[in-house]
Amino acid sequence: MTGDIRETKEWQLKDPMELFHSGQVVKICAPMVRYSKLAFRTLVRKYSCDLCYTPMIVAADFVRSAKARDSEFTTNKGDHPLIVQFAAKEAQVLCDAARIICPFADGIDLNCGCPQRWAISEGYGACLINKPELVKDMVRHVRSQIDNPKFSVSIKIRIHEDLKRTVDLCQKAEAAGVSWITVHGRSVEERHQPVHYDAIKTIKQSMSIPIVANGDIKTLKDAENVHHLTEADGIMVARGLLANPAMFAGYEETPFQCIQDWVDIALEHGTPFTCFHHHLMYMMEHITSKQEKKVFNVLSSTSAVLDYLNDHYGV
Repeated sequence: MTGDIRETKEWQLKDPMELFHSGQVVKICAPMVRYSKLAFRTLVRKYSCDLCYTPMIVAADFVRSAKARDSEFTTNKGDHPLIVQFAAKEAQVLCDAARIICPFADGIDLNCGCPQRWAISEGYGACLINKPELVKDMVRHVRSQIDNPKFSVSIKIRIHEDLKRTVDLCQKAEAAGVSWITVHGRSVEERHQPVHYDAIKTIKQSMSIPIVANGDIKTLKDAENVHHLTEADGIMVARGLLANPAMFAGYEETPFQCIQDWVDIALEHGTPFTCFHHHLMYMMEHITSKQEKKVFNVLSSTSAVLDYLNDHYGV
């Protein structure tokens, strides 16, 4: 698929698959623990982000507990297209979670990439890349039990040392009806090593469904380079968007208007102070001096943060 990441349109589309068939590279906000919640999704959508994921939700807890559903998932009318990411290890549990979420979201994503020890020891996340038959079964189950043909079922994976195994996993998922696959171009053991973009390209060339590239994309220039290196249909960004939520709109660092927008959105959504403050710390990382960081990062209330922003930046 060809497309310039810089070109943006006002998407009126609620079906994520239409994005992938639009001829443009799809710009995606990654699932980030604690961070990719409704308020932040609202912010990045203002700045040319096409598709947003929720943080990972453990499907079994979500199905079992109304309290978990209320605390883990919030959305609103403007929060589309939206993908809810689940950690699951049983097909029926994933189906039950998908059925609950179906009226409120545009698709689900099965996490097959989280390398954290707790996830792997529970049978979630990256250990699933070694269970291609289980992944295939889970995708097929959701496909057969959700009536809405536009509801997407995707997976997010890491790669194997032996790339043939990754290609085999992807082909099995494709045969089961997966909508697209996001590939983080590192193995489970790799943390800060360079991303294997060549591996993502190999996977892309082996598949006929959309492939999304993920890993170490910090700027719009990085996104464009990764698109050219991998030929991926979409680019998923995590920390790059935390540092600069306006990245996809072409800004090289967070503009003050974006900081103002975050303050307005966060206050409107009743965002807890720690989350509100952390997002600002990320956004202002490159625009504040060491001395300013020392002061700003230890502020301990919303009013103190608002006063600081007003006094120093007129926000």
